[in-house]
Amino acid sequence: MKKILHSDKSPEPIGPYSQAVGFDKLIFTSGQIALNTKGIIVSGEIAEQTCQVIRNLKNILEDNGSSLDNVLKTTVFLKDMIDFNVMNEVYNEYFGSSMPARSTVQVQDFQKMSG
Repeated sequence: MKKILHSDKSPEPIGPYSQAVGFDKLIFTSGQIALNTKGIIVSGEIAEQTCQVIRNLKNILEDNGSSLDNVLKTTVFLKDMIDFNVMNEVYNEYFGSSMPARSTVQVQDFQKMSG
């Protein structure tokens, strides 16, 4: 049976979705952006933003009986692939030897599209 999961240590959803949903022994987390618990995007470069995103996910998992060591797959969306190496260094600090499968893609800047 599906169960809605939550962590007070991660930001509240900004739309009609849950932080995470559990099913059996699996946890499916919603995508994260670099929001702190006050709902403010952390300032700074990609390293700080990557840390915030992974901390949010870590908190959700740990508050619901799991950890980053159990993550099977991640998807990383970058505004610019020039940030890949820095993001990858921070990512490695958190996932290290547990290395989940991963996809990393660059997303379109909608402001540039409309201009």
